[in-house]
Parts: sequence; structure tokens; C-alpha cells
Amino acid sequence: MMPSHHWARNFAVDKDDIEYLTNLLLERETPLDTETLARELVESRISDEVATLRQRYQDARIYDPARAYEVGQKLIFTEFDYETGVVVGIRPGNNPDYGSFNVIAVKFDDDDLNADDENREFATELTLEHDLNNAEAEDGVGSANDLNADEIISSSGKEITKKLEDKLRASQDLIYMARKWFPRDLLMEVNVGHLNLAEAVLDISGGGPMTTEAILNEIGGLGKAPMALQVFSMNYGLNQDDRFDEVGPTGEVLWHLTRLEPEEVQHTPNMLRYSPIEYDRNLLSKELMTIEAELDDEFSNESDIDIPDDLQETQITLTYPHRRLGTLPLSDRTALIFPTARQTPRVAFTLVDGQDGEEYPAWVVRKDRYVYGLAKFYRKHKLPIGAYVSVRKGEDSGKVIVDFKSHKPRTEWIRLIVPKGDQINFENHKRAIGAEYDDLMILGAEDLAGVDALFTNAQQQKKSLVAILRSIIPPLGSLTPQGTVHAKTIYSAVNVLRRCPPGPIFAVLVANPDFQNVGGDYWKLSHE
Repeated sequence: MMPSHHWARNFAVDKDDIEYLTNLLLERETPLDTETLARELVESRISDEVATLRQRYQDARIYDPARAYEVGQKLIFTEFDYETGVVVGIRPGNNPDYGSFNVIAVKFDDDDLNADDENREFATELTLEHDLNNAEAEDGVGSANDLNADEIISSSGKEITKKLEDKLRASQDLIYMARKWFPRDLLMEVNVGHLNLAEAVLDISGGGPMTTEAILNEIGGLGKAPMALQVFSMNYGLNQDDRFDEVGPTGEVLWHLTRLEPEEVQHTPNMLRYSPIEYDRNLLSKELMTIEAELDDEFSNESDIDIPDDLQETQITLTYPHRRLGTLPLSDRTALIFPTARQTPRVAFTLVDGQDGEEYPAWVVRKDRYVYGLAKFYRKHKLPIGAYVSVRKGEDSGKVIVDFKSHKPRTEWIRLIVPKGDQINFENHKRAIGAEYDDLMILGAEDLAGVDALFTNAQQQKKSLVAILRSIIPPLGSLTPQGTVHAKTIYSAVNVLRRCPPGPIFAVLVANPDFQNVGGDYWKLSHE
């Protein structure tokens, strides 16, 4: 038997538990997180359980068939989940195969274990070997002492914490703020004056981000209460006011003035908005799925990618919308690199240029799956669409290093986007490139206003994915002797006119008779 595991499996939270934890918070006058409260509850339960078990097993011995017992003696039976019973009779045993032994009659404390309202019988003083011989623990308290908070939290902490959090959220007497709980009645007053001062402090610092402690120090605090209580109360007050935005990563609370956040962080740019397209994934070949996984698009939710939990670095291939807007995708892989928070829609952090160490303020926008703040980095290094960009965790949890493989600029032939009226066209031109890139993805864009107009026109006309594919495949194909276009190139070009992950694009190529696969993941229009 493993008492800790058995105990944890039967763990349930009731009203008395919430009352106990509420009183604990009242006594300490300190906000606590769910994990800490869970441990407190487990330790309290263990203390009560041990006390109960000590009383229950007082003067009791674990049943061992090799030992002798007396009438009136209390025994513990491990094979019956440590239930107890009292010896009420003794008689000689009668079985030549077992030699000389006695039989005790036992009345269990749990009537369900008594045989048809009669006492159950057990052999004692056996000289033959038996599985229960030499049972450990001189008394029943040994099993109670096996209950260990560290072991329970280690093996079942997540399950217990989830059960507790559900009950805590249902309580009207508690407030959850900045990942901690506190009784509503003990909140310190945070008035309009405090909030106006906080706004002024953040305004002077450029909008933030700032810790709650730093804000309190600047405004002179809320009184003489413990700092933890002041911080919790201030967090609650700031959270109730739309002027302030909580932008800290997991485990950290940081505040920013909402009005001073970048427009591209407050409102997702149209170029990054994806309107989901239903498609049949069974249409995608193994090769196309491999390409999809390699592209690591932030909206490829169904891509089968095996990603290690301890991922420290990954690589992204720049697409037009991200290069144009100074963003990066928050994909399944990159989400493990950039700081995030479960309840914060926007997270402020710092990007560090891996080439020269320059730092840039940046933002993770969780809901729409992008990272903002790379425009200066892209312009400084003249990175093209299709460039390989790497991101890796910094030593500081609030910093991420962004880098690329640079080399002395050399002249390369690349596909240049050339707007012609409201039609998209592509031409081969020589340009100096100083970074490694994917030859199938690279695009150049010099007439940015013209390309922006193409995107706007495609949105206004609500061009279908099929129509967009028809418009880009012929001019792209004309740039090669074979007249064909690779699936990755098509994906890169489609995203100039419409934000779309590779899955729907590839499915249309396969399913629509207008498009023909000519082998090696290359495509052309069927009628050409």
C-alpha cells in the first residue's frame, strides 16, 4: 500500500477547506498563490489525518500469522486496506498440513468486513512461511506517518491545485489577482487619487512597464500595511481601471499605460489576421505535410510537430506580412521561446540583437499569435522576405535574442514583387543580400505603397484563395524555364495578398483541377 498516493487520489475540496484557507489568509494578512494554499491544505489535512489515525490505531498491532494474540487485542489488517478489528475468541487450529497453530475470531470495526454478521477467523502462531509473516510496523501509526506533503505535491500537485482553484474561484469572499488570493474584506482602499498618481508615474517613464512595487514607491505607498498587502490591493485597483494594462510574463506583474502601447499591439494589423478556411487535411501528401511542419506557420494548429519542452532556440523563415510589419509568428515552437502568461493578453519584454547587442522593446500578442517590435532590427540589417531568423532564450527571462546568419553582401537574383495597377506581378532582379535565406521563399518588395494597395484591393474584393492562386502562379512560373512554382514559393506569395497558413493553400492546389502537380512539389496552371 502507498498511503500518500491513495490519500491524494481521494482528495476533494469542501466548504470547510475554503473556510480554513480564508481564515489562514486573514491571519497572515498576506496574499498567497494557489500552489501555496494547496500545500497548506495538504499539510493541514495530513495533520488531521495523522491525529485521527493515531487515535484509531492506538494500542493496535499489525496482524502477523506467525504471532500470538490475546482476546481483546486490537489488530490492523493490511490486506483490508488497514482496517481494524478486535480479537473476540481463540481456538486450536485443525489442519495436519500446517502443524500446530491457533485460530482467532475477529470482529471488525467496519461491519461490512464481518462475514454475514459473524466474526471472521484468522490463523495465528503459524510456523509455516506466509506472505503476511513479519509484517512491518509495530503499530498502525507507521502507515499514518507515511503521509508526506512533499510526496503528495510531487505526485499529485497539479491535480490537487486544479481542484482547489475551481473551488476558490467559486468563493465570493476571495479575490484572485496577479496569480494570488486574498479576502475581499481586507483589501486596502485604492482611490482615484492613487490611480491618477500611478498614471503620472507611468507616463513619466514612457508608459512602462513597471512593477507594482516601483509604482507604490513613487506614489508614497498606500499606508503602513505590509508591502505584500499593498501590492495586492494596488494590483486589484489598477486592474479595474482601463488606463492600465498588466503586461508581465508568467510569475511577474508589470504595468503599462494602455494609451501608450503601440497601435499594432492594441489592434492586430489586417495583414496578420487569418480568417479560418475549412479544408480536408487528408488531401495533403506526406511531402506537403513535411513542408507545412518546416514552415511552422502560427496558424498551422494541426501540423504534427514533435517539439521538446525544453526548447531553447528555433528558426523562422520570414514571410511578407511579418517582414512588412516588424513582427514574428507566435507558433508552436516560438511560443516556447518567447515569454507568455496564461491570463495576460499582451506581454512586454526585450529583444536583444544577436549581431551587436542592441535592445528593442517588444510585445507578445497571445490571442492573435504574433510578436511585435522587430521593424528596426529588420531595417538595420536589410533582411529580405525569406530570410532565416533565429530566436533563443536569453539568460534573463525577460529577454529573447533575435539573430540571423550574416555574411558579406553579395549580389543575388531574387523575385521582386512588381505591382501593375491592381494586378500582382513578379520579376527577377539583382539585389545585394547579406543574410542566409530560403531560395524558395525569398521575395523583394520596393514599392511598398503599391504592394500595400494590392493587399487592400484583395481584401476589398474578397478575393478567394483560388482566385489568388490563379493570379500568382503564372507570373511566378514565367521566371523559370520550366514554368512551374514550388509549394513554398506559392505559400510565400499568397501571403502578400492574404494571410493564410500552408494547409488550406496546399489543399486547394491538390483538390482544384485548375492546378496541376508536375512532381517534386512543383505546380502550374492546368491549362498552360
